[in-house]
Amino acid sequence: MLYFGAEVPMSEAYELSEDQRYTYADYKAWELKPGERFELIYGEAYAMSAPNVSHQRILRILSREIDTFLKDKTCELFFAPFDVRPFYEEDESDDTVVQPDLVVICDPEKISEEGCRGMPDMVVEILSPSNTALEMERKLRLYMDAQVREYWIVNPKYKLINVYLLKDGQYVMRGWKFQDIARPEVIPGLAIPLSEIFAE
Repeated sequence: MLYFGAEVPMSEAYELSEDQRYTYADYKAWELKPGERFELIYGEAYAMSAPNVSHQRILRILSREIDTFLKDKTCELFFAPFDVRPFYEEDESDDTVVQPDLVVICDPEKISEEGCRGMPDMVVEILSPSNTALEMERKLRLYMDAQVREYWIVNPKYKLINVYLLKDGQYVMRGWKFQDIARPEVIPGLAIPLSEIFAE
């Protein structure tokens, strides 16, 4: 689920400051309460909201379809919570850690026990009511900076998917509506009707 910039709660285990920039090393040291999740976007901490029912249904359908198709193939599917460090540094000084809803990784060298070192080939984010246009724009810029080959924003309310494809270092957008079939470029041959993705 896309992150939302919110007042970050305080606890005895960790204290976050709006003036401080955090690293992956800081992120690892936080002792979070059950259910708490954060992302770091260029050093800023963002709390993440719990997913709603529509979000979870879509996540389940997409996970099943993609994972089944990728069986015995090089690319591998992972889903949140799963740490992605797009600007990976071995000394853990990198300042961005995100948890997209779904990621497809085609380079096994990027997969480690703690998550993804570098950016996945494909990222899927499913919108929830708490998301804002500003937050989506920030995430879009991040994924373009990190050169993610394909980025989906799945909109349950309007039953559509905006797809951003990397062309010459920039994103080109296209969209799929309810009557269309989703065909990711990163996963040639996969076809998922949107009517199935948004089945109630």
